[in-house]
Amino acid sequence: MPPTESSPLLTSERQSSARRIHFFSSSKHLVFGSWLNLLIVAVPLCIVADVLKWPAAARFSTSFLAIVPLAKLLGDATEQLSMECGQTLGGLLNATFGNAVELIVAIAALLQNELRLVQTSLLGSVLSNLLLVLGMSFFASGFYYHESTFQMTAAQASSSLMTLACITLILPAAYHASETGNLSFVEDSTESGTSHGLLILSRGTAIILLLTYIGYLIFQLRTHSQLFEAEDSGEEETPAMDMWSAGIWLLIITVITAFCADILVGSIDETAQAWHIPKRFIGLILLPLVGNAAEHVTSVWMATKNKMELVIGVSVGSSIQIAAGMIPLLVIIAWPLNKELTLFFANFETIVLFVSVMLVNLLLQDGRSNYMEGMMLLSLYGVIALSYVVS
Repeated sequence: MPPTESSPLLTSERQSSARRIHFFSSSKHLVFGSWLNLLIVAVPLCIVADVLKWPAAARFSTSFLAIVPLAKLLGDATEQLSMECGQTLGGLLNATFGNAVELIVAIAALLQNELRLVQTSLLGSVLSNLLLVLGMSFFASGFYYHESTFQMTAAQASSSLMTLACITLILPAAYHASETGNLSFVEDSTESGTSHGLLILSRGTAIILLLTYIGYLIFQLRTHSQLFEAEDSGEEETPAMDMWSAGIWLLIITVITAFCADILVGSIDETAQAWHIPKRFIGLILLPLVGNAAEHVTSVWMATKNKMELVIGVSVGSSIQIAAGMIPLLVIIAWPLNKELTLFFANFETIVLFVSVMLVNLLLQDGRSNYMEGMMLLSLYGVIALSYVVS
C-alpha cells in the first residue's frame, strides 16, 4: 500500500527535513527573494553616517531607506518560520512579529524619551493600515473584479475590536478634559506634569486591552479559526527555509533593525528643522510608510488575486495588533522605566482615529468591496496627511 499524506512515513520525513539546517540555501532564498532587498546597501551607509556624524538629514535618509528592506526581510523570515511551526504557533508568530519594525522604532523612541513620537508613529501605523493599505487594496481589486467579497463575520469581529481599541484611546482624552476643564493638548506631557489619575487610567486600561487582545488571538487562532481562513486554493505552500535558519535570520535582522531605528529616531528633530516639516508629520505619515512598505505590496498583490480575507487580515489585523496590542504593551513597558507614557493622545489625533475607524466599519459591514470604497479610504488618508503638513 503506497504511503498517503497522513501516513507516519511521510510525517517523519517532513519532521526530519524540518530539523535539517540548510543555512546557505535558506540565506540565498531570503536575500535574493525580492527586489526591495537592493536597498540593503543603505544599512552600512546609515551606520557609517552615524559613526562619522554626518548631517542629520543624511542619517535620517539612509536609516529611513535601510528599514524598508529590513521590514521586508523580517516579514519573510517570520513567514518561513511560521510555516514550519504549524498553523496555531505560526499564526502567533505572525501576530507577534507582524509589526516588529513599528515596535522596534517605538521602543527606540521610548528609550530616548520621545513620548510624542511613540504615540504619533503607532497611531500613524494604524491609520496607514486602515486607510492607505486597505484603500489601495480595494482600489486595486476594482481593476480586476467588478465587486469582491470576503468573510463578513470575521471582518465584523476584527472591526469591533478595532472600535473598542479606538474607544479606549478616546476615554483618556475625555477624562483629561473633564478633570482640567481644558480641551487643548499640551505637546510635552512630561514637562507639564502628567496627572496621577491619567497615569492610573492609562495603565489599567492598557492591561485590560492587552488581555482582550490575547483573547482575540485565541478566538482567531484556535476556537474560531475557520472564520479567518481564506478559501483553499488546493496548493500547499512549502517553506523555502529551514526552521533554524529562519530563526537565526530573524534574530540577526531584529538586532540590525534596532540599530537603524535608533539612528532614525535620533535624527528626527534636526531633520524636521532642516527640511522645515512638522515633526508630527514625520511620525504620523513618513515612519509608518517605512514599516508598512512590505505589507502594502503584499496586500495589493493579494487584492489583485481576489484573496480579500488575506487583505483584511493584513490591513485590519495589523491595525488591531498595534492599537490593541502594541500601544498598551508600550504603556506597560514604560511603567517600570518611569516614563509617563499614557493613552492620552492629542484631541485632533483622537478625532482622526475615530472617524477613520468609523469609515472602515461602515465599508466592511456588507462583506463586499469595490474601487469606489478604496477611493473613499484613500481620500480620507490624503486629507489627514494634508492636515499634518500644514500643522
